[in-house]
Amino acid sequence: MPASQSGIGVPPCAKPSVNNSPDVVHMIPSRYAKPWVYPLDLLPVMRPVDGPSRRFQPLDYPTTARDAAVDDFHGTQVADPFRWLESAEDPVVERWASDQDAVTSSYLGGRASYSYVVRRLAALGNFKETSSPVRAGAKRFVVRSQGSEEQPVLWLLAEVEGALDVELLNPNLIAEDGSVALTGWAPNEDGSLIAYSLAERGGDWQDIRVRDVASGEDLADVLRGSKSEEDLPFPSVAWHPNGTGFFYTRLPYAQAEASKDRYRNSQIYWHRIGTQQHLDSLVFENVEDPDENFVPIIAGDGRTLLLHVWKGLSHKHQVVVLPLDGQGDPVRLFTECDARFIFMGVTDERLVFQTNAGAPRGRVIGVDITRHEESNWIEIVPEQNDRIENAVLIGASVLVVSVRGSHHVVRIFNELGEVVHSIALPGVGTVSDISVDPMSHAVFMDFESYLQPPSILRHDLETGILSVWDATDVPFDFAPYGITHDVVVTADGASIPITLVHSKDIVLDHSHPTLLYGYGGFDVSITPTFNASRLLWLESGGIYAVANIRGGGEFGDAWHGAGKGQDKQTVFDDFAAAGDWLITRGYTSRARLVAVGESNGGLLVAATMLQRPELFAGVICSIPVTDMLRFHRFTIGHYWTFEYGNADDDPEQFRALYAYSPIHNVRAGIDYPPILVTTGENDDRVVPAHAMKFVAALQSVASAEERPRLLRYQSDVGHGLGKPRSKVLELDCAIYVFALESCGVATT
Repeated sequence: MPASQSGIGVPPCAKPSVNNSPDVVHMIPSRYAKPWVYPLDLLPVMRPVDGPSRRFQPLDYPTTARDAAVDDFHGTQVADPFRWLESAEDPVVERWASDQDAVTSSYLGGRASYSYVVRRLAALGNFKETSSPVRAGAKRFVVRSQGSEEQPVLWLLAEVEGALDVELLNPNLIAEDGSVALTGWAPNEDGSLIAYSLAERGGDWQDIRVRDVASGEDLADVLRGSKSEEDLPFPSVAWHPNGTGFFYTRLPYAQAEASKDRYRNSQIYWHRIGTQQHLDSLVFENVEDPDENFVPIIAGDGRTLLLHVWKGLSHKHQVVVLPLDGQGDPVRLFTECDARFIFMGVTDERLVFQTNAGAPRGRVIGVDITRHEESNWIEIVPEQNDRIENAVLIGASVLVVSVRGSHHVVRIFNELGEVVHSIALPGVGTVSDISVDPMSHAVFMDFESYLQPPSILRHDLETGILSVWDATDVPFDFAPYGITHDVVVTADGASIPITLVHSKDIVLDHSHPTLLYGYGGFDVSITPTFNASRLLWLESGGIYAVANIRGGGEFGDAWHGAGKGQDKQTVFDDFAAAGDWLITRGYTSRARLVAVGESNGGLLVAATMLQRPELFAGVICSIPVTDMLRFHRFTIGHYWTFEYGNADDDPEQFRALYAYSPIHNVRAGIDYPPILVTTGENDDRVVPAHAMKFVAALQSVASAEERPRLLRYQSDVGHGLGKPRSKVLELDCAIYVFALESCGVATT
């Protein structure tokens, strides 16, 4: 469940798209936005205010009705008094959410830090950023984020010295308020046409259009029914090598919004350029299993269409092979395997895949489709000590990005599986957005870290030289700050990596305001990312801490499995252990520790707060999953049963989910810390009902003297996809004002 790009963490499941080779073209997700810009650059003046133990002013929350809804789960009666909040389009629900947000705005706007935080975050976001270039024929394309625009823009790079780059697609010209975003794009083989997708108001549903690169004009083609998904470059467009059209994924968009089938029954269609969508040809579907999803890919041999098959977020894949000319029956690969298979390209007449089949930390294999049984696979890159995060085919060689603890390392392997080159990255960080440019014999990589803004690195494949192709200049002095890597040993003996970003002259006197971030789910590895808004926290004397708890993918399948399903309690215990460690080591205290998490991480901080309310001075719970008994009944929630389980299907799974489900474990008489819960009006991944029901439950047991229990309800945004800069700034302001107030620190 990818999260919004806010200052509290990383986008957990928003895996960067990779152009694995010239033979594989996916829709390439655009970058998340940065805050809107004002020409201000102030330095903070900190002053203490009453600590978190002080009495808070009573808040006049909106009246919240209760209903009599009760479910029977395997003989256990479970009340659901705020179920009416699930009716998102009901005007009564909309008014309740808006009234809640008004209370939040009034509270935050009245804090001493508010004016400063607004101005400082705007100033910190005043920089430009460029993506890795993508080659198509003789043309190269990049996405650029300017400091004065709501949305990133697609550009055609000039190939002749002295010529000007061409602005190719600017969504800011479509909607000045930033409500329309470029969410994906894919050039055809010679770069003369680009299929691109637009989404409105943060929703995952989007239309695909086609633009002529030479004229900059759109063709008449408009395709509906595509949807952005979790950790795949989806919707995906696979251009035919002859450029006459493309294959694309479509869902039954014409059905009613409330229908659960609208999020099932994935189909692959062929679209010929210049024709209307109703004339498109159905290429593949699986009516026997409506939960299968498909992404089309043209294999590098120019003769084969591959369909990447995925089901929910199990990270267990299959592949359907179809002759591109339509002559022949489909062949389904990996039906006997319960593993991940990511297509990379073709070499020596074999399909090449990154997989964890028979290798919990990953390997690279070659498969002959005429003899595709596992016994006939060829191992190209064997399993290493580090978990493979990404792999890119470069001719007969393979570039491998691996997770080492909590950061990335990059190596190039030859066809014998031997390391021939280790790329010395400019720091401990994250590599993403890899693209191969065969014309210039180079690989481009996006690199970033907590204290290093994104830069585009160029690795010359002939000389082995690594250089900076494009750097981001952020208006901030990074010199006074550093990074500490350490390990938290849990009660059951697990070693949890923890990373701390802080002032170099820090004194361990328990005084530092600290944000503790975690995720712990869906096999996602949390590695260093840059976010300008976190710099405000650092210069305010704060620490930013990231705990690589179990449930993630940092150390392979076993690390993920230790924190999923009926073992989910492990992630809450790990996160609490990280908080205890920070206090014991003297970095912070209970009065200065704020838990932060997004999406699945929102579930993490909500559940941990309920179990350990005395541990935190505040909690920032963004776009959270909180109803663990009914999550699978909303939109794409059924994707997550592979991770969490299903309360309807199994009594043991019900008991495990019920034991930590946030909305079912709020208790009266507990001194819960201040909490800010955030959601977006158009979030159709983690629907707003999760956040709203949780806040309603917390407020229902609050007395007039209890700490704030607030809902930030943003209109015209979703789970984070294509969020405008102004909306990012709005949310980040709320987060940091709330965090500073919770820690008893004001900046003016």
